[in-house]
Amino acid sequence: MAKVLSLFSGSLASRVATRLVERQPGVEEVYLLHFRSPFARECDHMRRFVQQEWPGVSFRTQSLKREYRDLIGLSGESFSLPRSCINCRKLLLTRAVRYMERIGADLIVTGEVVGRHGLWGGELAEIAESVGLGGRILRPLCSPEPASGVDDLSEWMDPRGGPRLSAEDVEGLAEGLGMDPSDPLAAQNRCKLTTPGFGDRVADLFCESGFTLNELRLLDFPIYYAIYPNIKIVVAIDGGEKGRLQNLFLPQDLRVYPATPHGPMTLVRTDWDKKSDFARERIIKLASRITATHADGRPGVPVPVYYRFESEDEKWLLNVLPFDSPEDVCALKAVRVVPLELHRVSALK
Repeated sequence: MAKVLSLFSGSLASRVATRLVERQPGVEEVYLLHFRSPFARECDHMRRFVQQEWPGVSFRTQSLKREYRDLIGLSGESFSLPRSCINCRKLLLTRAVRYMERIGADLIVTGEVVGRHGLWGGELAEIAESVGLGGRILRPLCSPEPASGVDDLSEWMDPRGGPRLSAEDVEGLAEGLGMDPSDPLAAQNRCKLTTPGFGDRVADLFCESGFTLNELRLLDFPIYYAIYPNIKIVVAIDGGEKGRLQNLFLPQDLRVYPATPHGPMTLVRTDWDKKSDFARERIIKLASRITATHADGRPGVPVPVYYRFESEDEKWLLNVLPFDSPEDVCALKAVRVVPLELHRVSALK
């Protein structure tokens, strides 16, 4: 009888794979291990959901904050999703081995699907071998017939002959197991690196020296301007965004907001002490014009905008002209914008 540790992301694939293994007669007990990282969107009710779907099963979470740099795969200075997926799997499995030894587990189960994010069976097998887990990882969803079960758990260990399952296939397996086929944990898109554009933002940031987790969290905001060489302007539009941005202001940051109520809120970060008075004025004016633009200011009509440094109580008022459109900001020299969400970009046009 085997004790099995599930690398539990909360996705439907992860849930289905865990349930398939749990129901095999050769499995004595299943443990759930969930990893958190700056690149993963978190679900506040994950633990409550697990308690409902797996009552009595041991559920443990671990943070990857210290190793988050190891998760990113760059090709030169460009982001590579397949390379990042390889790095991520290696790191998760390396951490999982330590926990396996602590609880006395014999095997690991994952919800890996052949071909997802460009990783095929041979690559999945090589990753397992590289971390010393060859022949100890169960991948039911890489099996030709996952729903039928197996006589020997080793039949689920080689992903190289498995099919490429679609999302509909996984949903069908869930229904066959009596599970809710929906995604109540919003885990399908849990990894931010799979969001078009986010990896490119991370690659830009990783080319800088001395960046922090705080700066990494700024990349989550759809309206994010990176201006050469070291200026960041982040605009929060709705209440949710403004609440999250509020928690990221540092004492040296500049806050910019329109004089009218319910407008956007802008964070400006740079090494102010190294800037000349002229350069500081240019940055403040640019950030004010960007704020006015996203406040739906009409072209040619001045918009009153307040600005102040977080470490100071005094604020100043500046009347600025908005840009004709947000796209005009992108056209400025040295301004780099990598949009995260296509619907947000379209809405700004």
